[in-house]
Amino acid sequence: MTQQDIKLTRLNKYISDTGYCSRREADRLIEQGRVTINGKIPEMGTKVSDDDVVSVNGKPVKEKQKRIYIALNKPAGITCTTERHIQGNVIDLIDYNTRIFPIGRLDKPSEGLIFLTNDGDIVNKILRAGNAHEKEYMVKVDSTVTDRFLKDMARGVPILDTVTKPCKVTREGRFEFKIILTQGLNQQIRRMCEHFGFQVKSLTRTRIMNIDMQGLKTGDWRLLTDKEMAEINSMVESSSSTEEASDYGQEKPKTKSQHSKRGVNSAARQKRFGYGDYAATPGQVESDAPATDFWSDNQQEASTSVDEQGDSTTNFWTENAKANASVIEESNHVVEDNSASFSDEQIASRARFESAQKRKSHKKPATRFSIIADREKAKLANAKSEPAAPRVKGTLTLKKK
Repeated sequence: MTQQDIKLTRLNKYISDTGYCSRREADRLIEQGRVTINGKIPEMGTKVSDDDVVSVNGKPVKEKQKRIYIALNKPAGITCTTERHIQGNVIDLIDYNTRIFPIGRLDKPSEGLIFLTNDGDIVNKILRAGNAHEKEYMVKVDSTVTDRFLKDMARGVPILDTVTKPCKVTREGRFEFKIILTQGLNQQIRRMCEHFGFQVKSLTRTRIMNIDMQGLKTGDWRLLTDKEMAEINSMVESSSSTEEASDYGQEKPKTKSQHSKRGVNSAARQKRFGYGDYAATPGQVESDAPATDFWSDNQQEASTSVDEQGDSTTNFWTENAKANASVIEESNHVVEDNSASFSDEQIASRARFESAQKRKSHKKPATRFSIIADREKAKLANAKSEPAAPRVKGTLTLKKK
């Protein structure tokens, strides 16, 4: 037998397969130097074969245990965890004599079918969303199940920074529906219902792949038969246990526009101050050098001094006024510009300037409090300008009874 024919297994997985501890705990034992292979202390990541003697604390670990596959009808209130210190954990509920762990999880308030096993290889093949293995649920909600609700749920719901994969949803009653998922996001069904304003009253998982809860009462469990496991193994044969199969959902649609409605990068702010998408072009910057009193004084001075001065000014509006022979009525001081000669960028720049000037001169509308304040100020001003009337001393007379 060649070296290639010998099947090698990572040391932590080999220890875990014997049922001694989990892979994570095996890694700790290896780091502490409490694990040996054929009497020698190995490095992390070492692989072993069935012919090697693996010992923990000087005692050889037992041979690989028989694979255990359990179907449990989990009652509500039980937590799907292997932490024995947590009250109401699923391991204490079953009390099996071999180390097992749940495949996936059901929320504590949820109930229904869940698998437990000591086979770490099959876990990810069942759970990975990219492998598309079905899980069926019966859900009761607090509002009437409508056709629109069923259609939107089946299409995909934006939760947890993604959009859930399309699924099958059918009505089972006025307040009850059945949903078949191929993924298992955190509290996925509850979050999907909450997105549409529905509150989940009860949630029961009735099927995983080819296994249902038929004959299992709440809290009961049974070992999966060889026939059932043969079907499962055939279904997961082409499934991947790697991260590549973690297809969590669809790409979340971008609902926000290019600019936020508020903030320093908003479109309104960029347009107001002329930066970002509304910044001037390089050609505009060269021809649009800053000038004093941009529109009124320069335009009038340039128009009256076109014949007197032969040199060009730095303001592109006056340059265009010269080039297009603007008509000036000296008597009425009216300037007629040929706006069609200006580019779109120049027109937008002028509009921004005029808008800014209007905002500067615009007064805030009077309010009730501002009107009262103005009246009080006026009274004080009048009181200071007009001398107060002199007081007249009078006599007080009392009538006798």
